Amino acid sequence: MAFLKMKFMYACLLGIGVLCLYFSIGPFKGGIFILKKNYGQFLQLPGIDCRRNPPFLILLVTSSHQQVAARKAIRETWGGERVVTGQLVRTFFLLGTTASKNEMTVVAQESQQHGDIIQKDFKDVYFNLTLKTMMGMEWVHRYCPQAAFVMKTDSDMFINVHYLTELLLKKNRTARFFTGYLKLKEFPIRNKFSKWYVSPSEYPWSKYPPFCSGTAYVFSSDVASQVYNISKSIPFIKLEDVFVGLCLAKLGIRPEELHSRQTFFPGGLRFSTCRFKKVVACHFVKPQELLTYWQVLKTSEEEDCQGV
Repeated sequence: MAFLKMKFMYACLLGIGVLCLYFSIGPFKGGIFILKKNYGQFLQLPGIDCRRNPPFLILLVTSSHQQVAARKAIRETWGGERVVTGQLVRTFFLLGTTASKNEMTVVAQESQQHGDIIQKDFKDVYFNLTLKTMMGMEWVHRYCPQAAFVMKTDSDMFINVHYLTELLLKKNRTARFFTGYLKLKEFPIRNKFSKWYVSPSEYPWSKYPPFCSGTAYVFSSDVASQVYNISKSIPFIKLEDVFVGLCLAKLGIRPEELHSRQTFFPGGLRFSTCRFKKVVACHFVKPQELLTYWQVLKTSEEEDCQGV
């Protein structure tokens, strides 16, 4: 009898332990959507036939429903570039869904007008950025594997598509290539008050694998398919750049420098005409600043910047 009681108590404790483990590693507070196979359906798809006109470079911009001004500014500047150094370039915006019918309607109208929205049926919140990024990878895998290169970036960025295209042509790499602002020795932040807090349950290891800042990174299109396929076997983590780094590590793809000089600036950079001509990506650029910078750069194309 005593043995049966002990066995029953052991089973109860085991059950409680399993429940505790589940809730400690489960989805984030508030019931936010988590990564799973075949999550969500595409609600908006862009008007492009990659088989007929394969792009050299696809730019995927993570955006939100409230960032209407940012999308407009991007369309009027670097996102509006179609042919760069003889190469086809296209820009698309990545979005999830919101409870606001008005915001959903605005995005649907933008999609119909511009044909540059990629949207899936998942909650559009910061901690679902991994889902948004993987949606972009899936879109490339399913609809545009013919592209040579892909950049994933954010909506508060200055992107010099001309300089990026020039460097990619010089690099002459078409497979298993991944570049950006390299983060080779990063550690999980265990401070619960940090925006980038990751619990030991989410990520029990002491160090992250090599990855690139999520503000902007570039890869050959074959990497999109490989990351999308391997992602189903990678434990979910809310930091999308780290998650992609985990996928790359399992694939044996190591991020590398695009140029011997720094060209990605996730921490921002003070504007000057000559400096921004040799910048690939710069963070913390507001819509009005982007419009101003672009106009200055366009009107000073012949300016001599030797020695800068």
